[in-house]
Amino acid sequence: MPQATIGVIGGSGLYHMEGMSDVEEVSVSTPFGVPSDVITVGKVNGVPMAFLPRHGRGHRLSPTEIPARANMWALKSLGVEWVISVSAVGSLREDIAPRDLVIPDQIFDRTKSRVNSFFEGGLVVHCTFAEPFCSTLSALLWESAQGLGDVKVHRGGTYVCMEGPLFSTKAESNVYRHLGMDIIGMTALPEAKLAREAEMCYATIACATDYDCWHETEESVTVEMVIGNLSANVANAQRILREVAQHVPGERATLVCGCANALATAIITDARSIPAAVKEKYDLLIGKYIS
Repeated sequence: MPQATIGVIGGSGLYHMEGMSDVEEVSVSTPFGVPSDVITVGKVNGVPMAFLPRHGRGHRLSPTEIPARANMWALKSLGVEWVISVSAVGSLREDIAPRDLVIPDQIFDRTKSRVNSFFEGGLVVHCTFAEPFCSTLSALLWESAQGLGDVKVHRGGTYVCMEGPLFSTKAESNVYRHLGMDIIGMTALPEAKLAREAEMCYATIACATDYDCWHETEESVTVEMVIGNLSANVANAQRILREVAQHVPGERATLVCGCANALATAIITDARSIPAAVKEKYDLLIGKYIS
């Protein structure tokens, strides 16, 4: 099976990149079922990358239906260490305009119908999640975006993740603004939590497509608005991905983000109490800690 260093989870229109070489489509089975779609693996300027369409090709899966555990496990099994999410968000700030890009650094969870952890069945793990987006990868995305002279890119900000699939009410949108949230979307969770449990560095290129429904002089968000503005940003996201691929560190063990060692002190269950079948199931994630 082909291996990749960087994994890209893309929204509509970002299933691969122009100019990829050694392209291969891979079907991956996981303990949590099948991923959203086949994964396209290839090389971008010599760097192995894997592309996974979050909603499936043709956008078949709603945010709640996305098999996030299968998606993240599949990327991990392909050797992915760096996961870049590209997704549409609504802006909760006047100065974040549609078609701007945001590299958020915090998240606020408003989901309610999603499984947020890999671990179950006799294995309890409590990972640190104070910094939900990898600081190392986020900085690399920010630096790589500086070459987009014609696009405004915002560094930092809080992403409020709602359940969906319906968009916000005006009351909700205004409350989020009052609380200091910056952007709103439906897909960063549980991806970010699962990436941390899988010891993968995870960061987001958030593509602002609308002003949600709070803005008094702008049209409330519609599907057409989201897809149109997101599609316009696909090319910009690809430019960032090409640049960041050249700069990801080859060794993560000593990085200050700590993502590569997130489980080192997080497994609370005594190894002697973990059922053998559970140890086998989670060997990909905990094998280096549980003999």
